[in-house]
Amino acid sequence: MSFTKTLGRPRAAVIAAAVAASVLTATPVLAGSVENLERERAMILETLLHADLTPDERFAKATTSRRRLVDLERIVLRDDKLTGRNTPAIRKAFANYDLTFLVHAASEKQMLVLDNWFDAMGLTTQALLSTRVGAQ
Repeated sequence: MSFTKTLGRPRAAVIAAAVAASVLTATPVLAGSVENLERERAMILETLLHADLTPDERFAKATTSRRRLVDLERIVLRDDKLTGRNTPAIRKAFANYDLTFLVHAASEKQMLVLDNWFDAMGLTTQALLSTRVGAQ
């Protein structure tokens, strides 16, 4: 007697779908050290540029995010697995030191993280003040 005959087609299909879903969701998603660094860097920049936060909220969130970013920057700099890999993401990360290792670069230049990011992006106070909001 087969599995389908014992349980019936609808029940067997439900069980098969549940097993497939549990196998697919149990597969871990592995992100490398560079991907984790990029995600954390995006989060700190989002926090620093978020207009709805008060200065105290922004400082508190940026401080905790900055600590994680420093740790992730150290992990990437010491990651021996990156040595043999030559992917576009890794090449770009190490070619743009000031943007990839945002906290370390800011410390070396004795600048704030956001000021260092603006500088690396080529944004000046004059350029920002001369911009207009809206469609042109």
